[in-house]
Amino acid sequence: MFHPDTQFLIDHWTGLSRRGAVRAGIPDRASLEPDALGLRLPRAFIAERHGDDAVIRLAGTWIEGFHGEPLKDHAFLSVWRTASRPLVAAAMTQTVREARPVVIAALAGFLSAQIEIVLVPLRGPSGAVDRILGLYAPMATLSFAADEPRLLTARVSIGVGEAARPALSLAAVGGRRIA
Repeated sequence: MFHPDTQFLIDHWTGLSRRGAVRAGIPDRASLEPDALGLRLPRAFIAERHGDDAVIRLAGTWIEGFHGEPLKDHAFLSVWRTASRPLVAAAMTQTVREARPVVIAALAGFLSAQIEIVLVPLRGPSGAVDRILGLYAPMATLSFAADEPRLLTARVSIGVGEAARPALSLAAVGGRRIA
């Protein structure tokens, strides 16, 4: 069972992805109305994907306050502990490749406060799937000492719902391999 805000974003994105004009199950960034997120907006971010990482283009005030600095143009992986980065990179790849939400269960601070971060893919202006909308959903009120590290520790990630894109497979036609 997910945090109610995590479930909200999953349901909202699923509704957008099922609209008639959507290609391959991934909605355009322009179809997202920020007002639909309501009070969750300060905990939302948009990142532009580049290979295994993404660059944060826009981060809500709660997120920037949590990390203690403006995050525009920061690598998304930079907000995670080094050991967590492979799992987070795999989660970003999974959300784009499978066209479905991915939730990362994470810990923050000395007290290991639980937080969920949901990632959903979006199409950018070029039509390429190069945007990720994310939302932080803390399980409790988070408060940190001034000297406490603000890096996240990823524990597990899970794809939610059915993959909208079929898995790639190899086939042979006339002895020639094709995808």
